[in-house]
Amino acid sequence: MGTVVAVCTSSTKGIQKTETGAVELVADHGIQDDAHAGSWHRQVSLLARERIDEFKEWGADVGNGAFGENLIVEGLGDLKGYPLGTRFACGDAILELTQVGKECHAHCAIYHAMGDCIMPREGVFCRVVQGGRVAPGTPIHKIWSPPA
Repeated sequence: MGTVVAVCTSSTKGIQKTETGAVELVADHGIQDDAHAGSWHRQVSLLARERIDEFKEWGADVGNGAFGENLIVEGLGDLKGYPLGTRFACGDAILELTQVGKECHAHCAIYHAMGDCIMPREGVFCRVVQGGRVAPGTPIHKIWSPPA
């Protein structure tokens, strides 16, 4: 069982996100009023708190949302190790893993400062199968994975 540690959104793509309180996840759309919401496979991004903490140990001074992540979660283990199609219950919402990592076309400020950024290899992306309200403290856990 994991927990949502922080929820972050932005009104524009390509910038760091700002930590917010509760948000509404909308089925087949994403987070209400987030720049990445829409009819595509990367509606919500997740990053593990444990990976962020490891990155901070290298001297990075990053806050919640700095990597452009929507949900910072802890207790789920290695997010990039879950197979595509894995579903997570996040409160009343259901998320389906659609992409692991991403290509970074223009290196972000974190990369320029640190020589690395974890989002391209540690971040995962989901589509919203079922909507619901999500806030810091919301439980999140795997409910289904495709057969190996």
